[in-house]
Amino acid sequence: MTQRIRNWKRLLRQRMLPLAFVLVGTAGCAVGPDYMKPAAPEPQAWIEKADPKIKSEPAEFATWWKIFNDPVVDKLVDTAYRQNLDLRIAGIRILEARAQLGVVVGDLYPQLQVARGDYSYTSLSENTANTTRAVDLGYGEVSLGFDAAWELDFWGKFRRAVESEYGNLEASIAGYEDILVTLTAEVARVYIFIRTVEARLAIARENVKIQERSLQIAKVRFKAGDVTELDVAQAGALLSNTRASIPRLEARLRQAMNALAQLLGLLPGDVAGMLEGPGSIPTVSSEVAVGVPAELLRRRPDIRLAEAQVAAQSPRIGVAKADLYPHFSLFGSLGLRSSDASLTAAGFPRSSSLSDLWNSDSIEFFGGAGFSWDILNYGRIRNRVRVQDARFQQLVVNYKNTVLRAYQEVEDAIAAFLRSQEEVGFLMESAKAATRSVELSQIQYREGLVDFQRVIDSQRSQAQAQDLLTGTEGSVAENLVAVYKALGGGWQIRLGKDFVPAETQEEMRKRTNWGGLLSAEELKTPPDDQRMKWQRPNW
Repeated sequence: MTQRIRNWKRLLRQRMLPLAFVLVGTAGCAVGPDYMKPAAPEPQAWIEKADPKIKSEPAEFATWWKIFNDPVVDKLVDTAYRQNLDLRIAGIRILEARAQLGVVVGDLYPQLQVARGDYSYTSLSENTANTTRAVDLGYGEVSLGFDAAWELDFWGKFRRAVESEYGNLEASIAGYEDILVTLTAEVARVYIFIRTVEARLAIARENVKIQERSLQIAKVRFKAGDVTELDVAQAGALLSNTRASIPRLEARLRQAMNALAQLLGLLPGDVAGMLEGPGSIPTVSSEVAVGVPAELLRRRPDIRLAEAQVAAQSPRIGVAKADLYPHFSLFGSLGLRSSDASLTAAGFPRSSSLSDLWNSDSIEFFGGAGFSWDILNYGRIRNRVRVQDARFQQLVVNYKNTVLRAYQEVEDAIAAFLRSQEEVGFLMESAKAATRSVELSQIQYREGLVDFQRVIDSQRSQAQAQDLLTGTEGSVAENLVAVYKALGGGWQIRLGKDFVPAETQEEMRKRTNWGGLLSAEELKTPPDDQRMKWQRPNW
């Protein structure tokens, strides 16, 4: 080992390494607030807890739609989970957030690590100043080296950034789950609506048949001279009005089926085959298990999303605040350089060649430490800190508002479910009485005991009562869907599964090396004591 190498190692050991260890060792504090979960109001019990139909026992929220015992609903929800495009976009956003976390984790390490190499050839003018015959005017030069620069995380700026991106990743996962809650509920709701409209169409067509018979009776009696033409006109008007409701309902049915196709990721005409067969409005139990209010904060994804946004914003205050203090850096370069220039001076002959690049005499290096400090910034840094703090406070309030809105949605859905059941009971009595009224009025009209207006009124009441009863029976099922949606059920079916389907993963792998980031195991939210698993560079 040459003396030059010994001197280089001695200099590095005596001057640079101690300074580096001091700076790295002192980079342990992190400015800015440490995140604490915001407090939120929490009721002790549901308002309708005294109603025997409301059970506080745990329920199967993961696959709540199975309470309908309808295989068509099961198939539709499964198809939507596999094919819905909005959900697929949300899954890809998770991959984006995971990759962005890897970007900021890289800032914890030397930010500049550059390997370099070059070859150049120089030819100097013989007529330029300060040249002699001893100087080689034409020579080539080759160099190899490695440059590094490291802004130390002295004030925790980069660690806070990692903490923030970790919160963003959790927010993206919660956002995916929130979309899944909405998707499963909307598929079930639209399906119930379709079955309700189909039932209303059947009632309208049946009433058309009844009113056609009444019109025929009125025509017969008019021809016999027993009644005036007014009876015929009234019967025809009622019949036409009932017939007019059919295309209106058919249009709503088609629109609902188109909406269902969009939820399933299908073209509008492709969903009809999935609804074939005898279908009816799903029947539901009069009771519903809703658990206890405290479980809502952990189960509803939108609440976890709002909290994750707060957790992501809190470290940004520290990131901004770190700019108030000086930034400490280490930098250096190590390389080899050689040329084929020659120098022949009096008594000092010297020559080299490009092949001498690997000799110890070709080693060159420099290194040092420095700091920079934005001191005259006209209040910009402090105001950036205030901006981040204001955004943090907004998200805290938004979190509390999300919690309140969640409890409101649950209470609203429970109340609607219970009251709609009571409404159905009254409407069943009303429809039964209306049907009997039609029978009696037709008999009395044929016997000449009442005028035709009584028949018209009873038939109109019957049509309205039956249609309202059917619509309300559908509302009972839809309100039960709203209960489970408000309780945050349905997202659990994604546990243990990839966020994007296999075909999408394959497309992405063909374009880009994603390593292991596409797997569900890699994206599974780790417990707090294992968060460092996500803080390693993903090479």
